[in-house]
Amino acid sequence: MNKKINIMATLKEGVAIAGLNFLSLILVTLLYLVTIWIPYLNVGTTIAMSSLPAELAKGNMINPLFIFESKYRRNMGEFFILMALMTGAISVGFMFMGIPGLVISIAWNYATVLFVDKNMSALDALRESNRITYGNKWRIFGAEFLICFALGIVVAIINALFGIGEVKWLEAIGTIINVILLIFIVPAVYGVDASIYRQLTSGEILGGKEIKEELKDIKDEVVGAVKKEEPKAEPAAEEAPKPQAPKAKKAKEE
Repeated sequence: MNKKINIMATLKEGVAIAGLNFLSLILVTLLYLVTIWIPYLNVGTTIAMSSLPAELAKGNMINPLFIFESKYRRNMGEFFILMALMTGAISVGFMFMGIPGLVISIAWNYATVLFVDKNMSALDALRESNRITYGNKWRIFGAEFLICFALGIVVAIINALFGIGEVKWLEAIGTIINVILLIFIVPAVYGVDASIYRQLTSGEILGGKEIKEELKDIKDEVVGAVKKEEPKAEPAAEEAPKPQAPKAKKAKEE
C-alpha cells in the first residue's frame, strides 16, 4: 500500500522548488513556445519538457537550452506510442460520464516523466505511473487544483478591482498584472509536480507517518538523555544507633 502524501507539505516544497528555478523555468517555457512550430525539433522539445519534474526532483539547476539536446529525439517513436495509448484511453474514459477519464489521466500523469527519466517502454511507464499514484490520485489532484485555484482567486480579485468604472488605463494595468501572475503559475505547477514525483518514486513522504514516528523516537531519546543527566539524590546517611540505657538489674530473689 502506497504511503499518503501530505497536500500542504507538498505545496510548500513545490513552491520552494519553483522559487529556486523560477527564471530558468520561465525561460525554458518561453523557448518551448517560440519553437513549438518547428517540425521535428518540436518533438524533442516536447519530450524534454516532459522530463522537467524529474530534473527538478533531483535538485538539478535547469539550463533552458537543454530542451534542444538531440537525445530527446532518440525515442520519438516510442513516445508517440505512449501518447497514443494515453490519449485513446483517456478519451474513452471521458465518454463514460467524465470521471473514469479524470481518474485515468491522474493515474498516468507521470507516465511521460518515467518514460524519459527511467528510460521505460510505453507500457512499462503506464503501469509504473498507475502503481506509484495508487491511493494518492485525489491528493495529487487536490494539490494541483489548489495552487491553480489560489491563483484564480487572485486573478478574479484583480479583475474586480481594476475593472471598476471601466476605466481603460486601469483595465490595462489589471491585464498586465494578470499576465505576470499567469507567468508565475508555470513554475509553481512544475514545482508541485516535481515534489509529488520525488515523493512517489523515493518513498520519502512529506508529513508521513514515518516522520511522526521518527520525531517521537527523537523525543524519547532526548527525554532519556535528560533523565540520565539528572543528579541522583544521595542516599541519606545512616543514623548512628542510639545508645541504649543500661537495663536495671533484676532484684535478686530472696
